[in-house]
Amino acid sequence: MSGAPSAWLQRFAPATPGTALDVACGSGRNLRWLVEANWQVTGVDRDAAATAPLQSLAKIVEADVENGPWPLTGQQFDLVVVCNYLWRPLFDTIRSSVKPGGLLIWETFADGQQAIGRPSRPDFLLQRGELLRVCHDWRIVAYEDLFEDGVNARFVQRVAAVRPLSAA
Repeated sequence: MSGAPSAWLQRFAPATPGTALDVACGSGRNLRWLVEANWQVTGVDRDAAATAPLQSLAKIVEADVENGPWPLTGQQFDLVVVCNYLWRPLFDTIRSSVKPGGLLIWETFADGQQAIGRPSRPDFLLQRGELLRVCHDWRIVAYEDLFEDGVNARFVQRVAAVRPLSAA
């Protein structure tokens, strides 16, 4: 993957900036783009070395969200972005981090990837329709589950979904 921001994020991020959460932000390819688009961004990642250059750009929370508590309990954002990351125990936590009326943009590797490269463990690959099931009670703005051919060939699944204003 290049350092370029996700094309899915660029396509579906709301034009009017607000608060954004970048889950597993890494070195900040999406976080940087959001900051440049005037979003007030929080990034969470366990790799302090990767996020160190981002400290002056956004609020960075160093946390191992797979082995420790969620560091942003009770906080909600207008936009939550998850790219190239999958930890199923966080599905509900990530959903609850989106404000009612807010947008979830999720893009990561899907089943089939194991035939062409990494990641190859089923724990890190979405099953067919999995993001649709995660967002089953939200308004799906866009969804893809496909094989992208080319230099960075990969099996990928993506969703852009709006959380209902009601209790979902």
